[in-house]
Formats: sequence, C-alpha cells, structure tokens
Amino acid sequence: MKRWLTESWYRGSQLLLLLLPLSWLFGWMAEKRRQQLLASGPYRAAVPLIVVGNITAGGTGKTPLCIALARHFTAQGLKVVIVSRGYGGNSTVYPLIVNAESDPQQAGDEAVLLAQQGRCAVVVDPDRVRAVKLAESRLHAQLILSDDGLQHYALGRTLELAVVDGERGLGNGWLLPAGPLREPAQRLCNVDIVVTNGPLRQPLPIAAVRQFTMALEPTGLVNLASGERLSVGEWQQRHGTANPVHAVAGIGNPGRFFASLQQLGFVIMPQAFGDHHAYNAGELAFSDNAPLVMTSKDAVKCRHFAQRHWWMLEVDAVLAVEFYATLQHLLPRLAQQLP
Repeated sequence: MKRWLTESWYRGSQLLLLLLPLSWLFGWMAEKRRQQLLASGPYRAAVPLIVVGNITAGGTGKTPLCIALARHFTAQGLKVVIVSRGYGGNSTVYPLIVNAESDPQQAGDEAVLLAQQGRCAVVVDPDRVRAVKLAESRLHAQLILSDDGLQHYALGRTLELAVVDGERGLGNGWLLPAGPLREPAQRLCNVDIVVTNGPLRQPLPIAAVRQFTMALEPTGLVNLASGERLSVGEWQQRHGTANPVHAVAGIGNPGRFFASLQQLGFVIMPQAFGDHHAYNAGELAFSDNAPLVMTSKDAVKCRHFAQRHWWMLEVDAVLAVEFYATLQHLLPRLAQQLP
C-alpha cells in the first residue's frame, strides 16, 4: 500500500482525489503547529546552524549533501557537528553521540553513515534543540548542520537549504497524504538555497531565490567483508560487465540507485526494500551467489554479517564552486571564525 501510494504521487492517480480532505486537514494542522512554535520563540544556537531538509516525504539526497558540507567546512578548520533525529534507532538515552563505530540499530542508519563519511561528530535526538545544546556545550561546535529538520520550527536556523529530487520534483503538488508534500510548494520561496539532486525533469512551480544542481558521482566500490576498494573500472574488469549483479536498496527512492548502476554498465537484478529497512542475513542470501551491490546507507546495517561477494557503491555529492561561495557570502558570522 505504501509503495503504491508513493508511486501514485509521482505517476498520477484519480484515486488520490479521495484523500484531498485529509490533505487539507494535514495542511491546516501543520500550519497551526508552525505558528505556535514560532510564537513561542525558537531556540537559536550561539554558532551558525544550517538546516538541510526537504518539503517532500522520502529521500531526496539530504544525507549526501550534509556529508559534502561537513567535509567542506571541516577542511577549512572548523569544528563541525551534525544533529539528526536518528530515524530507525532505538536508543533509550538521548541525546546520543554517534561515531563511525556506533550500532545503527541504536543510532539509526543515516546517523552512522554521516559519522563515517562526514568525518565529524554526530548527535541524534528526536528533540533537535536538545541535540544542538549538547553540540554547543560538550562538543564545542563552531558550525552545526541539521540533517533534515526543515519543519522542526522549535529550532532556529541561520540558513535553510532545501533539497529537491530532480527526477521526481514535487510530484502532483499536493500535501500529504494525497501528495508527497510536507509543506506547500511556496515554502521553497522562503529558503535560502534550493539544491536539486540531478537535473530537473520538469521546472519547479515556484521561482527559488538561489538554485544549484548537485550530482551524485560514483567513486568506487568497497567490499563489505574485507574493506577492499576498487574503482568501477577495476571492479568490472575483475567481474565482467555481462554477468548480472544483485542490486539492493532500502532507501527513499530505490529507482535512482538502480538507474545509476545501469548507467555505469551493470546488468542488475533489482531488490527494493523499504526505507531504513532492518536487514537480516537470510533475506540477502541469494542462491546464485552472484555479486551483490548495495547503497552506503544499507551497508552500515549489513557489515557485521557481510559475505565476501557483497559490495557497496560509494558516491560523492558534487556541487559547483559557486554554491560554496554563496554559502560563505550568506554566513558572515562563519567567515569570522575561519582561521
């Protein structure tokens, strides 16, 4: 049912008209909650805070963008801390400081991935204000990145970056549950930067103030069992391109991952799971023993039972120099902290 609903948001279905009254109710409740939180006075950190979020349900590319930002500002000498809800984690203690070795069942898969690839501290807590306070007091953050949280209005922010899936766009343009939107499309007019993950298939229905395109470029494949790293060309030279591989993805938009592999020349047998799926070894034990390639988000949950023919496709978010220059321009307080 969930998969049908998601596909209908982007492909169109007259049956969604039946859900429009619920969408109107959702919109009214969301706006009422937003006004209440803003009226009560959001918590504002003493250091710059960038929110990376979206206005649609499901994956758009927020995590790769957060990783790219963390690496960029860390390379400039800043102490960067990422705060996240830790979706899918079951920790009994919050806020929770996450590192590259943390258990994804406790911290959440995206939080561990952020710690591994962002190369900075990560704090997870459903209460992002509490996470930010810990990042300031205990971790002495000079810049805080909020992974998701565009609608978390109890948290003040210096800048807002909204990520839009270039292929899917805003779907049918309706609010949940009749459409994919968490907030009306006009919300994009109020953010500081709109980042589209890949070229837009259709123009956005609004004119964003600043808009940049992000490309997710494969950098190689990493063996989950041994840690061996190969370029795509090296991997294909070893395994061939005619032999099919199992492509596994438990992310918001599995189709994007499958299409990326096909563009790289892989013949795939796609296996889509729900976003944040908790894997077990049995459901990935395919009888043909063909190579298995998965996303980095899935890999953090599968390393402890990985087989030697399982691989992770690494990707980096690539953005124009002008994007980072715009960030520096919009963050005057940040410029003062740079060494």
